[in-house]
Amino acid sequence: MTGLFSQSILIGGLHFTADGFRVVYGLITLWMWALTTLFSFEYFAHEKRHLKRYWVFTILTFIATEGVMFSADLMTSFVFFEILSLTSFTWVIHEETPEAIRAAKTYFFIAIIGGLILFMGLGLMSYTAGTLEYSGLREAIAASRYPKLTFAAGVCILFGFGAKAGMFPLHIWLPKAHPVAPSPASALLSGILTKVGVFGILMTAVPGFLGDTAFGWIILVAGTVTMALGAVIALFSVNLKRTLACSSMSQIGFILVGIGTLVLISAFAETGGEAGHLAREAAEFSHNGLILHMVNHSLLKLTLFMAAGVFVMKLHAIDLNDIRGYGRKKPWLFIPFTLGALGISGVPFFNGYISKTLLHEGLVAAQEAMTSGSGLLHAIEWIFIISGGCTFTYMLKLFICIFVEKHPEKQAAYDSDSPCMNRLTAGTLLVSSLLMPVLGQPAVAGRLAELMTGEHSFRHFHAFAAANLKGSILSLVIGAVIYLAIIRLLMMKDGRYVNRWPEKLDLEDLIYRPLLLTVLPAIGNVVCRFLAVLPDGFMIFTRHTALRERKRVSEDDHPGQLQAIRKREEQAAAPVVINFSFAIMMTCLGMLIVFGVILFVYL
Repeated sequence: MTGLFSQSILIGGLHFTADGFRVVYGLITLWMWALTTLFSFEYFAHEKRHLKRYWVFTILTFIATEGVMFSADLMTSFVFFEILSLTSFTWVIHEETPEAIRAAKTYFFIAIIGGLILFMGLGLMSYTAGTLEYSGLREAIAASRYPKLTFAAGVCILFGFGAKAGMFPLHIWLPKAHPVAPSPASALLSGILTKVGVFGILMTAVPGFLGDTAFGWIILVAGTVTMALGAVIALFSVNLKRTLACSSMSQIGFILVGIGTLVLISAFAETGGEAGHLAREAAEFSHNGLILHMVNHSLLKLTLFMAAGVFVMKLHAIDLNDIRGYGRKKPWLFIPFTLGALGISGVPFFNGYISKTLLHEGLVAAQEAMTSGSGLLHAIEWIFIISGGCTFTYMLKLFICIFVEKHPEKQAAYDSDSPCMNRLTAGTLLVSSLLMPVLGQPAVAGRLAELMTGEHSFRHFHAFAAANLKGSILSLVIGAVIYLAIIRLLMMKDGRYVNRWPEKLDLEDLIYRPLLLTVLPAIGNVVCRFLAVLPDGFMIFTRHTALRERKRVSEDDHPGQLQAIRKREEQAAAPVVINFSFAIMMTCLGMLIVFGVILFVYL
């Protein structure tokens, strides 16, 4: 990716650079922080607890986010990536309720796991490729003498950044962190912090593994599962902020599908003939689509989560059964939410339509260009269309619940609460939402894409061609049918929304917590106990065999004051001896692992 600047600068061992993509996303980050700050004045007007902590860590998170966006190498990205994981943790735990504490622990655990996997990948990449700079990554990987280890390093980096992006199977923090965090923080968690993970994946995969079909398939399949699973969970959710959080997971999946398609199809772009032309076209569509959808999703979730914050401010509720009908007769809430819903649903003339259509056209062109694997791509295309339809379904669910239906008991009180926010908050919401139709115009979107990619390829895309409109309409029709079949028939009981999603399917409670809190500790306890006593057992065995020591008979064998003192000393020293033995054992084990890795690399 090229653009405005490409000069890399070194500050304190950290490398930074600026090009079109980084500058635009740096400005978007600044824009989102500014608007959420304005929104926070009314949102936190009646809150006195933990506000200083919130503002301090919000500033630190902003600095760390910009550090990632302008980083010139993977190590600089990693440093700021870990900083913002720590600082944003305070957003999730801000309310300090049991739900917030549990969600914060999950978020922090995934952040630690992601950081460890990422650091492992950086170590391998530095060894096998010899560089961590984004600009030289492609050539270094191509020249690597250890292609399998380099590929393993890339997979580690993918899942390390994927943990922050909310990519399956490390997505479990996302649906739980957003509902408990303050709404301004939720807007930033969804709109920007997930993009930090996507940024790392994009900046590693596109220059480094472009044309690697195996790597492309991994991203494509992971993105497809993330896209579909997030859409389905959002569909069944009866919690406003949880629905928007799961929607973020799904939209990240759309972006990952674009990255996977770009990496995969680039292997065929150098071939001649019609197949090569289609492959280059697919790469252009996918590249432009994923870049624009990153921007669109950031701006869309800024608007939608701030709109959700109005319900938290006024009603202290986000359950659909509690907030239904509140948006009636409130135009300053109706306009921003509607524009955001239309944008994220991919309705023509709004920003989501442009980026999703580009991603879809990339998939279509990739099918035509590939000689093998086109069947799987065709299946992914249909999952893409149906997931887009589910997006329209859950946004239609929210819209009808909030602005069309009436609350059976509190509607009169809701109607009297107008305009429901002060002028600053209303203006902030309106300004943020007006970008949706603006960025939905092909000329504006095309200029933005060219600025971010540094390529003049957008002219090949005809946004409102009959085939593109047909695909969008098909997705919307599917969404309407799903709404009637699932929302109105399955999720409504006695006039109330019912959560039909089985709680047993929660991966955290089903797999991760039992594995980490029960199975692994039990195995580790047995193994560590055995390894801890092994050195002492060996020493005792040696003393009684090779050294032929015999038990001495002394006054210690008889009860008395001296015996009691010595027993107390032995009891006090026992933990020290065991811990020292365990430390020696762990050191030896670490040396054996390092030695094994060296043998694996050289043999």
